[in-house]
Amino acid sequence: MIDETIEEIREMQTHSSSVVAVKATRALAELTERDYATVEEFERDLERNVGALKRANPSHASLYNALQDVLHSVQGEADDLDEARELTLSTIDRVVETVETGKRHAAQQAAATIEDGQTFLTHDYSSTVMEAVELAVADGAQLTAYVTEARPRFLGRKFARELAAIDDVEPHLMVDGASGMFLPGCDRVIIGMDCIVEETLYNRIGTFPLVAAANEVGVPVTVVGSGAKVVDGGFRFENEIRSPSEVMLEPVEGIELENPAYDATPVDLIDEVITDEGVIEF
Repeated sequence: MIDETIEEIREMQTHSSSVVAVKATRALAELTERDYATVEEFERDLERNVGALKRANPSHASLYNALQDVLHSVQGEADDLDEARELTLSTIDRVVETVETGKRHAAQQAAATIEDGQTFLTHDYSSTVMEAVELAVADGAQLTAYVTEARPRFLGRKFARELAAIDDVEPHLMVDGASGMFLPGCDRVIIGMDCIVEETLYNRIGTFPLVAAANEVGVPVTVVGSGAKVVDGGFRFENEIRSPSEVMLEPVEGIELENPAYDATPVDLIDEVITDEGVIEF
């Protein structure tokens, strides 16, 4: 299961970083079903698999933090194999609950800021932003949403389809380059995040030009996500460079195809970050 999860994480196209963190953390439960001679052997295998899962996507701070939490909570804490297995399973449950609760509470905090009649613009796909919209609508809000396609994987199309299934939301799907045309008619930009490391927001490619354009036309920008994604140290963001075939299917000569997964946005361009731990204003 762990090997399959590693490959799935590497190829994931439609899942948020929180979903990835939960999937990777739960995969470690497989180790409790294997045979080991000693606790030390179990811990070495746990460390090896945690490392492999982290390397599957080194751009996700929530993945890194969740796996590190499991490793640090288990290593050196058990006297025998049965205790190590029980501690691993209970830690996995705790970490998964923390990730899912943080995401849910962040969505609740964000939903409270969404007013009836608002028009917002969002980029790519964020399950936390989607949950915030659903909660706001359930509380009586009627909304208009402008959604970027989020090329080259078109995750914005998934977001727009899910919005279309919600009563009282009027979704508009647009190509990424059209955001500057529609921003002046929006009340705010609401986006998710991969992570914030020190003074930089890392998020799906296309976030930086969108946020910069919003600043130029005076539209406030809100970022929503679990507080576990805001990190000060211990984590070094590594961008993912994806296959050129996502940009152009046919082979080409004389052209270097660029396909980075994420870009970097200075936090001073962001008005607020809403997490389960509260609101951070810049």
